[in-house]
Amino acid sequence: MSKIKVRYFGPIQKGCLENDGWIEISKTTIFIGNQGSGKSTIAKLISTFTWIEKALVRGDYNQKWFKQKSKFKNQFLSYHRLEKYFSSDGLLDNTEIEYIGDAHHIKYKKGELSISETSNGNYPLPQIMYVPAERNFIGYVRSPKELKLSSASLKEFLTEFDNAKREMKGAVSLPINDVDIEYDKLNDILNIKGKEYKVRLTDASSGFQSIVPLYLVSSYLSDSVRKHSESKETMSTEEMGRFKKGVNEIWSNDNLTDEQKRLALSELSAKFNKTSFINIVEEPEQNLFPTSQWQLLKSLLEFNNLNTGNKLIMTTHSPYIINYLSIAIQAGYLKNRINSNDSLLKKLDTIVPLKSTIDPKDVSVYQLDEKNGTISKLRSYEGIPSDQNFLNESLAEGNNLFDSLLEIEQEL
Repeated sequence: MSKIKVRYFGPIQKGCLENDGWIEISKTTIFIGNQGSGKSTIAKLISTFTWIEKALVRGDYNQKWFKQKSKFKNQFLSYHRLEKYFSSDGLLDNTEIEYIGDAHHIKYKKGELSISETSNGNYPLPQIMYVPAERNFIGYVRSPKELKLSSASLKEFLTEFDNAKREMKGAVSLPINDVDIEYDKLNDILNIKGKEYKVRLTDASSGFQSIVPLYLVSSYLSDSVRKHSESKETMSTEEMGRFKKGVNEIWSNDNLTDEQKRLALSELSAKFNKTSFINIVEEPEQNLFPTSQWQLLKSLLEFNNLNTGNKLIMTTHSPYIINYLSIAIQAGYLKNRINSNDSLLKKLDTIVPLKSTIDPKDVSVYQLDEKNGTISKLRSYEGIPSDQNFLNESLAEGNNLFDSLLEIEQEL
C-alpha cells in the first residue's frame, strides 16, 4: 500500500496525527474537511508523487533530473499550482513531504529531494487522472478546446474527455435520472436525452454539466485499463530489474537522438503500460441531489473494482457521500460473509450492486482541520467510518440551532 506524509506545506502544518504521520493511500481513500483545510492539497500531492514514481519506473526521466529543485517546484508542483505552498522559517525550508510507493521512496526535506528504490513486489503502471472541481466548466462552454485554459490539470482532463467522446458507440446511459448521453461527432455536440426531451449538455442543468465529464472520463479510462490489463502484466521485482537495465542502456546510448530514445523507451515500456487506474476526484457530489450522489458513487466504485490495482481518491464536503460509502462497506462485509449463498447474494445485489461493494479493509477516511493544520484518520467499526466526523457534526449543529429557536418560541 502506498502512503504519504506531509508537514508545513500550504494549509497542512502538523500533518497526520496517527501512524507516525503517514496517510495510507488505500484502494478507496476519502478526505473531508472545511474549505482551506488542505483536502485538495493532499489529493494533488498524491497525484504528483504517483506520477513522478511512474515516470521514474518508465524511464521518462532519471533521478538526477527530478532532484533539480527548480524542476520539482516549478514544473511538477506548478502543474497543480502548488509551487507557492512551501513553508520557510527565515532562510530555512521547513516543508517535509515523503512518499512511499510500490517502486520508489521519494522524500523532500530541507529543500532537497531524495529518491531511492523500494522492493515491494509487483508494480502496476497506473493511468492517473485528476478530476478537478472546475470540470463543470467544460460542460457549460460550447467550445472549450478553443479557450486558453490556465489550469494544466483541466487541460489534461479536457483531453481525456475528448478521447472518451470519440470512443462512444451509440447512446451511453447515465447513472442518474434515467437519461442517455448521445454524441454528435460531426458537430462535436453532447446531448442529454430523456424519455420526452433532448437538450445539449451546454444548455442542461449544472448537475448534468458536472456529472457527464466525470462519468464519461472515469468510465472510458477504467475500461481502457481493464482491456490493457487482460493482455499485459504487472512488473515483478525481477522484471523491473531487467526493465531498469534496458532503460539505462537506452539513456547511455550516445548514438541515439533524444527522440529516438523516447521511442525506444515507449516500446520497452509498452508491455507493462496501464495496468491500474488511479482516479482522483474533487467533490463528486458537485451540484447533485443526494440520490444522484449515491448513483454516481456506485458507478465510481464499480469502475474502481475493475482492476486489483485501481484506486479511487476523493475529496468531499457531502455527508451523503460518507453515509453512502458506509452502505457500500457494509454491503462488502455482508458479501464476504454470504460467500456462495446465491439467493442472499441476489437479494444483496438489489440493494447495493455487488460490483459496487467495498471490502472494509480497503477504505480509509481522513478529516482535515483548517484551524490547526492537522489530519486525523476517522475511526471505524469493521471498516465503517465513525458517525463522529466533521460532516455529521455540522448536521447536528443545525439541529441544535433549531432547538434553540424553538426554546425562544416557547418563551413568547
